[in-house]
Amino acid sequence: MPTVPNPFSFNRQDLVLIMPQLQLVLFGLGILLIDFWMDAKTKYMNAVLALMGTVFSGYALSRLYIQLSVRAEMGEKAGGLAGFHDSIFVDPFAIFFSALFLAATALVALLSVKYLEIEEEHHGEYYALMLFACAGMMFMASGNDLVVLFLGLETMAISFYVLTGFLRRERRSNEAAVKYMLLGAFSSGILAYGFSLLYGIGDSTNIQGIGTRLAERVRVMELVKMTQMGGAMGEQVRRSLETQLPGIAQHDPFLWQVLPVLAFMTVAAGLFFKVAAAPFHQWAPDVYEGAPTPIAAYVSVASKAASFAMMVRIFVAVFGATHAQWLYVVAAVAVASLTWGNLAAITQTNVKRLLAYSSIAHSGYILLGLAAGSAVGLQGLAYYLMVYLFMTTGAFALVIVLRRKGLIGDELEDLNGLYQRSPAAAVLLLIFMMSLAGIPPTAGFMAKYYILQALINTQHPVLAVIAALYIVPALYYYFRVVVHAWMKAPGDAPHPVMSLGQAVALTVAVFVTLAAGVYPEPFAQLARFAFSIGR
Repeated sequence: MPTVPNPFSFNRQDLVLIMPQLQLVLFGLGILLIDFWMDAKTKYMNAVLALMGTVFSGYALSRLYIQLSVRAEMGEKAGGLAGFHDSIFVDPFAIFFSALFLAATALVALLSVKYLEIEEEHHGEYYALMLFACAGMMFMASGNDLVVLFLGLETMAISFYVLTGFLRRERRSNEAAVKYMLLGAFSSGILAYGFSLLYGIGDSTNIQGIGTRLAERVRVMELVKMTQMGGAMGEQVRRSLETQLPGIAQHDPFLWQVLPVLAFMTVAAGLFFKVAAAPFHQWAPDVYEGAPTPIAAYVSVASKAASFAMMVRIFVAVFGATHAQWLYVVAAVAVASLTWGNLAAITQTNVKRLLAYSSIAHSGYILLGLAAGSAVGLQGLAYYLMVYLFMTTGAFALVIVLRRKGLIGDELEDLNGLYQRSPAAAVLLLIFMMSLAGIPPTAGFMAKYYILQALINTQHPVLAVIAALYIVPALYYYFRVVVHAWMKAPGDAPHPVMSLGQAVALTVAVFVTLAAGVYPEPFAQLARFAFSIGR
């Protein structure tokens, strides 16, 4: 009878491993309490507290990074810090993605202050939910257990459901929240079913243990197939198998593989929904359009990065031994996402819906990095998510800047004559659209370059050609936005005015977008760091 560890027993080091998440939760709870004593003029302090929460969490994360560096210098082979009975595993992968989540949270908090003042919805729970969502995303990146991963996912998802419907007087926001919640609950149910199948296969919720059991099953089934070939070799293998695993040689290889295949398909379907990959993308356009614009940006960049982090954790640790089989499924979903996302974006007149469909296309590019399965492909995936965070947040930030009383500012017509009204905003918009389209010397070009390089290196030229060709429709719809901003008459639209927080967020976003394109090596090193040490 195996010994079941006490889930409530832990040591000080275990608490250190989740200190970044604890900092976020504590600051979130503090915001909920302090908000009651704030009047309308001091509500901006909620954003200040949220930013302080990300700073304190970042400091705790840096302490974990120092511990990892010390272990690496000492020649430790585990490559990470395990805690809570091996259910949490903090390695460079978790550090890298947690830093991305904190950066996204800080940028969105800066963009939200003036937006919430205009909407007259400046409440503390908005920032608290953002911090709770960020904590959930960190658990998705560092979880080494199915239960931890699922709890992190649902913490993030429930926070986003509420934030999507935060504009209570807006019908679009309410409808988006309901649709997001219903479809999200359905996808979570599918994912939970897949997790239950994995638990049945591995007799454990630890993803490393499940991966080991699945790899053993693959090896056994290869040997079983050899016994069915006949001959002296087949007979020798059969006797060896009967000695180690009595009765295994009589199993039908097809039937024995049904359970792992079903587990993969259900887990993959649940995760494809979270990253808004076709054909599981139906929620994205409506949610992006109806949600508060800062939250649309947050969902677009942070939720996608967290879901991809969880997908990589599971696919590599659990299904790594069967990569040759499932890469075709991932590649098919990637091509479908590229096709649907790019073609649907061409007809959009709402900027937020256009960015939603383009987000689906970007999911396709990122999935191609996973399909490649090589070190270069995974590093390209990490680099893509890193720069996507900044260039997409910058694009949404300009939509936020256009928001005024009585003017939503998210239609293409609202961008007319932006160059005459605000040359700086028009230039920033041009840079972000160029990067999203993949034009040098921006970060978006380098992101696509690394993905294409990985596909070519792993002998997938057809996928590389398809990915390259889909840059053409992207150029069209991204430059539709630029044409409205630079070549259309301005009309009577007001001059956009940036707040201090918006200016800071845009400065950071445009700096990374240009720097990662002009001099990509430091950013590529960060992406390589994410996969530098593994278990």
